[in-house]
Amino acid sequence: MQRVYNFSAGPAALPPPVLERAKAEMLDYGSSGMSVMEMSHRSSVFLEIASRAEANLRSLLKIGEDYYVLFLQGGATAQFSAFPMNLVSPEDSIDYVSTGSWSQKAIAECSKYCHANVIASSIETGFDRIPEEDDWNMDSDSQFVHICSNETIGGVQFKEFPSLDKTLIADMSSELLSRQININDFGLIYAGAQKNIGPAGLTIVIVRKDLCSKARPETPAVFDYRAQAEAGSMLNTPPTYSWYLAGLVFEWLLGIGGVDAVEKVNNEKARSLYDAIQASDFYDSPVDPLYRSTMNVPFKLKDESLDDAFLKEAEHVGLTNLKGHRSVGGMRASIYNGVSPEAVYALLDFMKGFEAKYG
Repeated sequence: MQRVYNFSAGPAALPPPVLERAKAEMLDYGSSGMSVMEMSHRSSVFLEIASRAEANLRSLLKIGEDYYVLFLQGGATAQFSAFPMNLVSPEDSIDYVSTGSWSQKAIAECSKYCHANVIASSIETGFDRIPEEDDWNMDSDSQFVHICSNETIGGVQFKEFPSLDKTLIADMSSELLSRQININDFGLIYAGAQKNIGPAGLTIVIVRKDLCSKARPETPAVFDYRAQAEAGSMLNTPPTYSWYLAGLVFEWLLGIGGVDAVEKVNNEKARSLYDAIQASDFYDSPVDPLYRSTMNVPFKLKDESLDDAFLKEAEHVGLTNLKGHRSVGGMRASIYNGVSPEAVYALLDFMKGFEAKYG
């Protein structure tokens, strides 16, 4: 079997060593005589899997004991509703920096539960940048500021995080574990797993404990942070196999040197791809160079009539899922932790050859 180079935005490529280990343990995990996906989440075997995964994630991100680490369901989209219900009352406000499609979705959902106050937006420039912090119209009545730290669709990323008098909330779905961050800069981080963490079905929530005392009475128990923390993220049956696979990813990361090591690899992958686009008259990046994502690289062919040929020929040589999101068109290469440098070099070789053929 020949595996392809998978540039999907999510569900995304997983590290081959993780898949190989999961394959080896599929039918019989730890001489238990069963697969992880078959065992009770209350069993001692799975409780050890869960505990080790949390401990390793805490180690990777240097998460202190003043934070809960939750392994939940519902995707990051569910958190658009969950965190307002946990953190504020209906008459309160949450400030939002709108930098793309996922910011907009978060704002729309939050507005059902409290006031969603947009303090800055790059919509007028097509979401091609992060608004300068000096231009943010801060609401003095709001305790929280929400950002999407990396916009998967538009490919813009906060290279530095704001230093504010307010509590920072971040949707980090498409970049958590791709670079080192200071957890203490945030009150809440949430991330769908299907980019750098594991398969779809799992959502990581990292939330400061002191923020978890204001959940509204009507908050569903499965989305109540304190209730889930007290239940070990097992208020109901959790996504056990996704949790297990995330744990394997954490072990793989620790084995290659942790987040610092993978960040260096990610920076080099992105630099190589952006340099090639920048040097070409055939390809173009729609994102301001100051804010180009290390994880999601959207690019366009100067002659859009060649888009279908590009995608078809790329697929033919094993370069898959390069079509840009339907809302923006063009191409997009998502180069998460599980995408090897070799995959990026293969894409660069193809792009060079395609340009020589059609340019």
